[in-house]
Amino acid sequence: MKIAVIADIHSNIHALEKVLSDIEQRNVDLTLCMGDMVGYYPYPNEVIDLIRRKNILSIMGNYDDAVGNELMACGCDYPDPRDMENAAISLNWTIDETNDENKAYLRSLPKEMTMVFENKKVRFVHGSPRKITEYLKENSKEASEVMADFEEDVLVCGHTHKPYHKLYGEKLLVNAGSAGKPKTGNPDANYVILTVAADGASVETVEVPYDYEKTAKATEDAGLPKEFAVILRTGKA
Repeated sequence: MKIAVIADIHSNIHALEKVLSDIEQRNVDLTLCMGDMVGYYPYPNEVIDLIRRKNILSIMGNYDDAVGNELMACGCDYPDPRDMENAAISLNWTIDETNDENKAYLRSLPKEMTMVFENKKVRFVHGSPRKITEYLKENSKEASEVMADFEEDVLVCGHTHKPYHKLYGEKLLVNAGSAGKPKTGNPDANYVILTVAADGASVETVEVPYDYEKTAKATEDAGLPKEFAVILRTGKA
C-alpha cells in the first residue's frame, strides 16, 4: 500500500496544487491530509475547496479546529510575544475569510484516524495521540514518551512542519512535514510517501518546488504579517 501524506498546508493554494500534481505522477493508492489546511496564508477557501473536490481523507488540525469553531486562539504555545500576536492576527483574518460551508466542513473532521494495511495498524494524528497541539519533534522526549506507550505499528503526524521518520523498536514514527509552510530551511513544499508491506514499512520524503513568491506577495497584499512572507521565501521560522 502506497500512501501519500500531506500536512500543514496553511491556506497556501499554490503549494498545494503543485504537491497534488506531483502526487498524481507517483501512482499512490491513497492520499491523506494530517490537518491544518488553514491559517497564515490568504487562500483558506481555495485550499479547502480543492481538498474536498479531490475527496482527500483528512483529519483535524488545531488551526482547522480554531477556524471551524471560531475560537479565540489556535492552541499553540508561542514563547515570543510577537509570534503570539501574529498568530492571533492570522486566526482572526482566516475566521473572517472562511465561508460558513467550509467552517462546517472543518468542524466535521475527525481528530484522528486508524487504518489497517497489510495487517499493520497505522494511526494518523495531527500533533500527537495525547494532544492535537503537541509537537513530536525529531529525537524529542515527547516523541520517545508517546512511542513507548504506542500500541499500533505506525504513527503518522504533522504539526512540526519538518518531515522525518524514526523507528522506536518495531514501531515507526512518521512526520509528514508541511505542504504549505515548510520549516526545513528550504522553501520547497514537502510531503511523505509511506509504503506499507507485509514485511514492514518505508518512507520517502518528497520536496516539491513551487512559485512561493506568488503566495508571499498575496500574503503581503492581504495585509497579513510580513513575517509570514519571509517564512515562505526562506523556509525558516
